Amino acid sequence: MTIDNNHVVSLGYTLNTIEANGEKLFVENTTSENPLTFLYGVGMMIPKFEEEIKGLTVGDKKTFTISPAEAYGERQDDAVAQLPIDMFQESGIPPVGAMLPLSDNQGNNFNAIVVEVTPETVVADLNHPMAGKTLSFDVEIFNTRPATEEELSHGHAHGVDGNEAH
Repeated sequence: MTIDNNHVVSLGYTLNTIEANGEKLFVENTTSENPLTFLYGVGMMIPKFEEEIKGLTVGDKKTFTISPAEAYGERQDDAVAQLPIDMFQESGIPPVGAMLPLSDNQGNNFNAIVVEVTPETVVADLNHPMAGKTLSFDVEIFNTRPATEEELSHGHAHGVDGNEAH
């Protein structure tokens, strides 16, 4: 069975970023014991990632690269927020490098990274952590199957076999 829209896909991957000098830096990986499992074709993954694995079957392996423009976009130097230090009185002032859970005016949740703390503000970088990065994937397909009606109505996979509770 080949990967197509409305299929549940389980795969292993190794993700590296490719630096300007061509060096690959390890980011993360998954294994057959802890695969990435998702509903293909419903917008859960980077579109270019899905494009690259479409039509693969169980056991197939593939290596591909995704440019920043096709992944998380280019870094925006002006995408920073100066948050008043008072916002952190109850939770404590986050250290530089901390991930801050934030939401925009439309209620969309996202994370920002603390880049500076002053007596008045916490400066947060609003770029996605992978913005501006070229992504290199090595993938291996472990399983693909048609999604169940319940998975399709929920808009996400219920595990490798479709029986995972949530």
